[in-house]
Amino acid sequence: MKATMGVVFPPQCPGCGAVVAEDGGLCAECWRDTEFIGPCACGRCGAPVPGDGAPVRDEAALLCDDCLVIDRPWRRGRAAVVYAGTGRRLALALKHGDRVDLAPVLGQWVGRAAAPLVRPGMLVVPVPVHPRRLMARKYNQAALLSAQVARMHGLRHMPGALIRTRHTPMQDHGSVGDRVGNVAGALAVPARSRACIEGRAILLVDDVMASGATLAAATAALREAGSGPVAVAVLARAVKTPGRAADEPEE
Repeated sequence: MKATMGVVFPPQCPGCGAVVAEDGGLCAECWRDTEFIGPCACGRCGAPVPGDGAPVRDEAALLCDDCLVIDRPWRRGRAAVVYAGTGRRLALALKHGDRVDLAPVLGQWVGRAAAPLVRPGMLVVPVPVHPRRLMARKYNQAALLSAQVARMHGLRHMPGALIRTRHTPMQDHGSVGDRVGNVAGALAVPARSRACIEGRAILLVDDVMASGATLAAATAALREAGSGPVAVAVLARAVKTPGRAADEPEE
């Protein structure tokens, strides 16, 4: 039956819709335009760092320039792709384009990137959206991704472990200070979830990381509520490249 369906509806590249060999696969052009982040990545935020391609003995010890000066409240972090090219287009399509069909594939990307962070008994928690934004968008893209990550690693998914206590403007062009101030105190752990997260290691999942302000606020809320150590995993990491500032996605 599956083979018959493959003939009638052949697999398509999630980036452009071209016919590909298998479900979830990228065509050659979209593959070249997607920068997957390998083991040479910052152990705190997931940004790619220089390396010679050789196996990395201690990934957690690698830190990017930003994480050498910014005190991240979470312990470790990984990202699947750089927020550019096809990676950026897919992240935006999932977030703003109603492309919920992309969640299984993109969630697998996040799950593979997060593999070094996973430990038994972890809870997988998505960064929440405010009810007003949820009503407009109809879904939380981070929760779609985190559900796939939890399933992939056999972990418990807790989409209600964090809530937005106030509606915040989109963080698409503000400075780092503006972004931090925008989300300060805007996330919390509801009373019904506190007992479940107490002392438990958390894998916090979001779609995109730019400054890290939203992930920092979410981590702070979890830790203040008594959680164990927090690690973060995102689909796409905005990075700076020589001669060009990083794209500034909404966080």
